Amino acid sequence: MMLQGNESLLTHHLGEVLKRRTPDLMNASAHFAVLVPLVEQNGTLHLLYETRSAKLRHQPHEICFPGGRMEQGESPSDTALRETQEELGIQKSDITLLGALDFIAHRANFILHPILGVVAASALESLALNPDEVESTLLIPLSHLLETPPLEYQYDLTPHVSDDFPYEIVGIPRNYNWQSGGENVPVYPLEHGSIWGMTGRITHHLCNLIHEHGLEELHHG
Repeated sequence: MMLQGNESLLTHHLGEVLKRRTPDLMNASAHFAVLVPLVEQNGTLHLLYETRSAKLRHQPHEICFPGGRMEQGESPSDTALRETQEELGIQKSDITLLGALDFIAHRANFILHPILGVVAASALESLALNPDEVESTLLIPLSHLLETPPLEYQYDLTPHVSDDFPYEIVGIPRNYNWQSGGENVPVYPLEHGSIWGMTGRITHHLCNLIHEHGLEELHHG
């Protein structure tokens, strides 16, 4: 059926809007980005992590990658580089970006973009940790992460529907079978602490990517 008048104008303009627009997570509250830093030391590749400061209200002392919230006009790569400089004092010129890993669409309606990059080993000699955000850093050999599968756990995500939900208007019974979900939680135990949560998921994803493409023997620098 051909649309006429205002209807055809509306569809035309909607088409133009969609051409200029990048699809996003529906109702996304924010975007975050982290750098996943590879560093060569003694001829072997390592992943560089940081331990969050005790001063932080959320997840103090936890192990993570450098990163934070994307600001207006930034790309995920821009954010990853800026946050790494702010948190660890590593200059952008010391980082070579390799590309984006799979993003995480978090249940709290935000997206986390991991960006894989290589940090010059010389940059570790002049780290300047931001004490308000970072307590310490640690290097984990990539070989250890590739050869030591994480402990894997699963937890359920069960919908909690309020009593005032309009079942009658929607036309479903009050004992409606709401679809539940679940989330995988990989845990890498360390001598002090562990890598888990979203950082664990990103680490696991990178290791799986290396295994899937048969690159295990190339982890030496």
